[in-house]
Amino acid sequence: MLGTSEADRLISDEAHFLGMTKKDLVAEAVRVYLEIRREEIRARMREVMALLDGTNRSRLALLTGLTPEQIDAVGGIGENL
Repeated sequence: MLGTSEADRLISDEAHFLGMTKKDLVAEAVRVYLEIRREEIRARMREVMALLDGTNRSRLALLTGLTPEQIDAVGGIGENL
């Protein structure tokens, strides 16, 4: 993995040679990267959405990484929040 100064130098050099601004190069690189990984992202989104059942408990579980059972074990959560 590149260090911050290495990455900045690489971005600067490549943007210069491509006749682009650094900002435009980074934006294009991110767009291409996300396009390449689109199916992986969609699959993960489907996994996460399957965990949600419309309750505050499922939202809290997703946000905290606790299982619904662990949430219940420490007193649960009122659904009227």
